[in-house]
Amino acid sequence: MRRYWLLSTFLLMMVVAKSQTLGGNAVFNFLKLPNSPQLTALGGVNITNQNNDISLAFNNPALLRDSMHTQMVAVFNSMPANIKNLHWMLGYHHAKLKTNFALGINYFTYGNITQTDNIGNVQGQFKPTDFVVQFMASRQYMEKWFYGMSFKFINSNYGVYRSNGIAFDVGVNYHDKEKLFQAGVVAKNMGTQLQRYTSTVKEELPFDLEIGISKKLARSPFQFSATLHHVHQFDIRYNDTTFLNENPFGGSVSEGKNTGDKIFRHFVLASQISIGKYLEITVAYNHLRRSELKIANAGNGLNGFSLGVGALLPKLNIRYARAYYQNNTAYNQLGINMPLNQYFSLGKFGERIHW
Repeated sequence: MRRYWLLSTFLLMMVVAKSQTLGGNAVFNFLKLPNSPQLTALGGVNITNQNNDISLAFNNPALLRDSMHTQMVAVFNSMPANIKNLHWMLGYHHAKLKTNFALGINYFTYGNITQTDNIGNVQGQFKPTDFVVQFMASRQYMEKWFYGMSFKFINSNYGVYRSNGIAFDVGVNYHDKEKLFQAGVVAKNMGTQLQRYTSTVKEELPFDLEIGISKKLARSPFQFSATLHHVHQFDIRYNDTTFLNENPFGGSVSEGKNTGDKIFRHFVLASQISIGKYLEITVAYNHLRRSELKIANAGNGLNGFSLGVGALLPKLNIRYARAYYQNNTAYNQLGINMPLNQYFSLGKFGERIHW
């Protein structure tokens, strides 16, 4: 039965991939932003990194494992222009069902913005927000296979313009603990708008089909990851037709590029170094981000690069990440992971639910 489920999953990924869009023509693009310091440090896209951080399962449900039972993650991210991002997630392993569950939320607030009419008369202020609430489940198949699914409720509130929708992710991972190797594939944001911003036609969600691998080196502190995103479409240069193919900072966003550049835009490369048991350092490079944020005839600085550091204490993991999105400008992200069952019990109720 599980074999048929896995086969159906791959077929579903291929069918949906042919009907999705890219670039500025999708709604709810905040879904593409990394939710945690771990993912930010890994370049913003990673579905196979080998560690026990439950926040990575928010982007690939197949990474949700029984070792993450009662693990909670809380993240705070401060961006320019008073934009704030909060993320929370909690995992639970149901022994009888042999299934891992998790619940999470990713919330963005963009500060107070002045509201005007079409000729500039001030009518007050509004506070735009975006959030996604996500329920995840995963199971193990045989010894080395894991599969999972996420269900999402998405909400966006921009004053008088409001929208919501539903979506789901499906992921499959292969993990060989002896060879310290993991590979995976995930189809993300398959769904639809329920309420539209306006009375126009429904807009598509930011679908992505990703594959990746990670490898730890035996008797070495290094782990390397390579992730390919948008594998369902070769040319992923920005394709918003309302942008008229012109870059306001100079040059054309659709100018000719060689085949090598188009291929490399799909790649996110990362390396993680474990220093003893209590410290990890991560560096990564995202070529698509560096290419899209480049200002013509100007230095590109560290755009596309990211780094992170983690303090892995026995009952508390603290992670910090820094990612560059503008020349010489970066944003910072801070998060904590903690196993709640090691801090407090729930008495008899906790015994019944195997807390």
